[in-house]
Parts: sequence; C-alpha cells; structure tokens
Amino acid sequence: MSTYPNTAATDVVTAAVDPACAEPLPVLGRDVTVPLVTGGEVTYAALDYAASAPALQRVWDDVAAYTPYYGSVHRGAGYLSQLSTDLFEQSRATVAGFLDCRPSDQVVFTRSTTDSLNLLAAVLPADCQVFVFETEHHASLLPWENAKVTYLNAPRTPAQAVETLERALAEREPYGSALVCVTGASNVTGELWPVKELAAAAHAHGARIVLDAAQLAPHHPVSVQELDVDWVAFSGHKLYAPFGSGVLAGRADWLQEAEPYLAGGGASRKVARRADGGVDVEWHTTAARHEAGSPNVIGVYSIASACKALTEAGFEGLVARERHLIAKVREGLAQVPAVRILSLFGDDAPRVGVISFVVDGWNSSHFAAALSAEYGIGVRDGLFCAHPLVRTLLGSEPQAQGECGAPEAAPGERSLNAIRVSFGAGTPDEHVDRFVGAVKELVADGAKWQYRTEEGRCVPAV
Repeated sequence: MSTYPNTAATDVVTAAVDPACAEPLPVLGRDVTVPLVTGGEVTYAALDYAASAPALQRVWDDVAAYTPYYGSVHRGAGYLSQLSTDLFEQSRATVAGFLDCRPSDQVVFTRSTTDSLNLLAAVLPADCQVFVFETEHHASLLPWENAKVTYLNAPRTPAQAVETLERALAEREPYGSALVCVTGASNVTGELWPVKELAAAAHAHGARIVLDAAQLAPHHPVSVQELDVDWVAFSGHKLYAPFGSGVLAGRADWLQEAEPYLAGGGASRKVARRADGGVDVEWHTTAARHEAGSPNVIGVYSIASACKALTEAGFEGLVARERHLIAKVREGLAQVPAVRILSLFGDDAPRVGVISFVVDGWNSSHFAAALSAEYGIGVRDGLFCAHPLVRTLLGSEPQAQGECGAPEAAPGERSLNAIRVSFGAGTPDEHVDRFVGAVKELVADGAKWQYRTEEGRCVPAV
C-alpha cells in the first residue's frame, strides 16, 4: 500500500473509471428539503461529512432487518440473545478484516474515536512517554494528561513531520515505553500524513504508534499490517454508520496488562467474596476486559455493515470519484481571489474530501450561516476541535484564547475561525457545484439577508 493511498494506486483506476459518471452511494437524507430565508425550499446539501457522515442506506436497511431480533449480548441463553451475541462477535471479525489486523490483535468496541484514545491513554504503562503533533484533533491531543507528553510543532512537509518525530524520539529519556499518536488525514486540511514512515521512525526508536483514522477510514483502505501501526482508532458516525460506536484495534498486551477501562459486568470473569469482606476479581483477557456493561450491539453492527458496504463498493472507485469532487471544489475556490485555502503541506499534497478556508472581509461564521440560510448548504465553521492547528494556519499565537465557532472574538482577541467543507461517498456533483456557485455569489454580491449573534452563533435576523 502506498503511504498516500490516493496517488499511485488510483492513477491506474482513474484511467479505467470515469469518476464524473460514477454514482454516489445512497445515503439517508439525500432527498431532504430545507427552507430558505429568501423563500422556497431546496434539497439540503450536506457538506459536513468530517463531523458526521450521513448513514449509508445499506447500513440503515441492515440495522432495520436485525432490529426485530434484538436481544441481550453475552447475557442470555435464549435464541435472540444467542443470535445477537453471534452478530456482535461476527461484527468484531468484520472490523478486523476491514482493518487488515494481525491475527493476535484485539478489536475493542468503544463509543467513538475520542473514547478509543482515552481507553488507550488509560492502559499506558506507568513510565510511558507520549509524542503528539500540535496538529492533532483534540481527541488525539488531550487524553494523555497522566503521561509525560511531548507536543511537536506543526510540520510544513511530510518529510519534516518524520524528521521532527525522529529527532524528538532520539532525544527522549533512554528508559520506559513510548507512544506516538498521529492522524491519518487532517480533519482541518484533509491532507494525508506519512503514516507508514512515521510508524517506521517510531519503531526504530523503540516506540509504538496509534493511528487516529477517524478521517482516513471513510475515504481510503486502512491496513494495520501495511502501515505497521500498533493501534487504529476510528468512529462509526464518520464511517457512514449511525449510533454511538467506535473502535480501538491493535496490540493486545497493554490492553491485557492494564486494569479495565470500566469496572463492571462483562469485563469480569470471576468475582468472589474474601474473608475480610472485600471481593477478588478475575478480569477477562479478551477484548471484553474493556467492554464492561451491556454493549451497543446495534451500533457495533452498523459499523460492520458500513465496513462491508465500503469494501463491496470498492475503494478504488470511491477514491477516484472523491478526487474528482476535490478537484471541483479546489478549482472553483481558486477562481475567487478572496478565498484562502488552509494547508500545511501545500497544494500538491494528497488529501481526502476535507477543505478549510477563509474569505477576506468575512467572518467565517457569518459566511457559513449565509450558505445555510440562503442556499441550503451545510458546512462547519470554527476551529474544528483542532484549535492549535487552526490557529497556526491562521497565524495567531498558540496560547490565544477563544470560543470554538463563535462569530465574535473573546475579550482581548481578534475573531479567529475558518469554514470547512467536507464530503465523501454519498455526495452528488450537484452539491459541490451549488457550494462553489454560492461562494462565488456571496463574495461578489454579499449576503441577501441580515444576520445577528444569538448564543454565540451567527443566525438570520427575523
């Protein structure tokens, strides 16, 4: 597998498949209409996939077919309970296959990427040092407070990212374990990170590495073995699956050696009273060790269904079509001099369908509100739960304070926020065409409506 999955591999595919003719995958909400403040209704253009992608119709149908057979998992002898347990464990195997896990790896089901990385943080050896770039999403940046953390400055090229990590690891204290946490694709710029090279650098210095694949897995195949990462974390709601489930998959030893993430039923294999009145507990050594409580079987099944749907659709065609949409958006925005696209690695960097930008003369929250209210286009504005990265890209001081997404600055600070448009397997061409047209029209003519600040948000004035 190429480090950048949308370069060499997909050049071959693009010659065989015309991405402009490929149909988007059916998703829920594709026919929803929303009112416009200027009058009338329009089909909603959902261009906020990086936050939560719409559920695939296939996933919803699979879940609906299973729901009448819903039963407790690992908890009952009845037919529905046994069927649900089998479905739950088959889903685990499906996810392991989707990620190309090693035979010895464990797949632990969590609530989200954030939950997965907090789980990993909870099982770190006591002397573990953590290395994380300031460019990470807060889910990857913040969970490590109980470890010694080294925050690495934002690199400006993939090669610089590898060099920065190698230098930091070479200078680390020569004892104890170490963990590197890195994103696969930025939730701000969409740029792909050199994961395979970073993994090689980590292992060369005796460290392990966890991949935040929340933005990568919905867009490209992720192979634990090819990338040679120790763990992968991702969320179902970004992978076209509804409900609150996530995955942490990878090496079992730290997971087996640590106390359970949550104490309770399901994580325990045996509990007995002691003579002194206390209890002795024998914990599971399987993934169940960190899955206490009744699991979200529907959420887990929806992830497995999404994994199957994406695999069967074929990532080659999905990647080729997404590259077509990315080119449309970037070329369209390039025609508007007032627009500046945010980037770490430059225009030629391979990327997924996530693009952030600012517009001269516009507050980003005002611009995003006008896209929604006047054109029926849903994007996101703010700092995207990646405050240090966005502030670096916008040229502000790293220690500056501010409220994510607020159209007005906090006291003593100029307003800092950006606009993010994101799309994927369910996005039709019409949505990105309408978006590009709306950007051009707003910049040229201004908003047609008046807006005001309400509870920290920019909203149409009524």
